[in-house]
Amino acid sequence: MVATAATNWPDYQTDEVELLGERLVVDPSGILWCPAERLLAVADLHFEKASSFARYGALLPPFDTAATLARLCEAIMRYRPRTVLALGDSFHDGDGPQRLGDTDREMIAALQQGRDWIWVAGNHDPDPAIGIGGVFTPELSIGAVTFRHEPRGEAGEIAGHLHPMARISARGRSVSRKCFAIDDARMVMPAFGAFTGGLNIRAAAFMNVFGALSFRAHMLGATRLYAVDAMRCLPD
Repeated sequence: MVATAATNWPDYQTDEVELLGERLVVDPSGILWCPAERLLAVADLHFEKASSFARYGALLPPFDTAATLARLCEAIMRYRPRTVLALGDSFHDGDGPQRLGDTDREMIAALQQGRDWIWVAGNHDPDPAIGIGGVFTPELSIGAVTFRHEPRGEAGEIAGHLHPMARISARGRSVSRKCFAIDDARMVMPAFGAFTGGLNIRAAAFMNVFGALSFRAHMLGATRLYAVDAMRCLPD
């Protein structure tokens, strides 16, 4: 893995990885950059999670969508992508697009200006939504790589859904961080949404994807990633 700086952000360190020969860049914010296509991918935004919980009496601060959009805006400003690809569960439920506030809806429209925007179907938001721009698809294949929401363990796959998180022991204490889970043939991206949790990469779901603990966790830090072999990570 090679550390490289994001364009025009010299203090911001990313990791360069290869997936079936495709050069990709993983970013501490949790986005994936595909230089050849100028494509920025992001997984599990879970817009309107707070408003979804509020309908059932579980009150969360109602700012998750705005916070997630602000972070996504920063990533788009760094990379200036030609295409933005959202890998499913972009909304916390199928009614999420209808609950968007005007300001958040305007922000999404502004971010879509001048670029292609693709929404991949997720299990939380399986159907196309009206009034949020972009195009909708079950999955997207580009060369040897296929982007989808739920991982199947196939070669060339980049997916979300599992919300990977790694736990390690550092200086006598346990540290948990969202992470990319990556081997030479597949990748599971971290959840990007402000209120999203995580699933430990030592869970059985990741063994179903990778088959063994032969993958690496690229743990998210403030300005860099920390690559750790999965077998060195701690279970819950």
